[in-house]
Amino acid sequence: MYMLIAFLVIPIIEIALFIQVGGAIGLWPTLAIVVLTAFLGTWLVRTQGRMALGQLQASFSELNDPTEPLAHGAMILVAGALLLTPGFFTDAVGFLLLVPAVRVAVFRYLRGKITMAQFQMGTGPARPGFNRNDDIIDGDFKEVNPEKDPTQPSGWVEGPKRH
Repeated sequence: MYMLIAFLVIPIIEIALFIQVGGAIGLWPTLAIVVLTAFLGTWLVRTQGRMALGQLQASFSELNDPTEPLAHGAMILVAGALLLTPGFFTDAVGFLLLVPAVRVAVFRYLRGKITMAQFQMGTGPARPGFNRNDDIIDGDFKEVNPEKDPTQPSGWVEGPKRH
């Protein structure tokens, strides 16, 4: 139901804002603002996204809960989609989501609404059938021709010492 309302209300808000801004400053400045915010938003999303990816990698390497960095990354992704959508309202919401303090507030609000049943990291097998306690020897092999002279060294080890 909320999505239906959003798909109806947001375009109406955008059209009203385009009419108001276009009437106040004209067509070309209005279009220039829309294009400029798309470029500026793309640059900001890339820089914020790199920082969020670094925080996510750090949480994985330190075996911390990656929930918050993942949520920040998702909000940055949503901000990028909103900033690439032409419109003043979507740009405003997109720029707000790029502010770290706003993302933290949204994350805290959403975390209060969601109940996590279980979080587990690093204790299960890395892949099916793999046990971390098994001895695994990874190596290459080469077939040895049985007709070769056994006194000749194989090349892997030194041959017998002859005096």
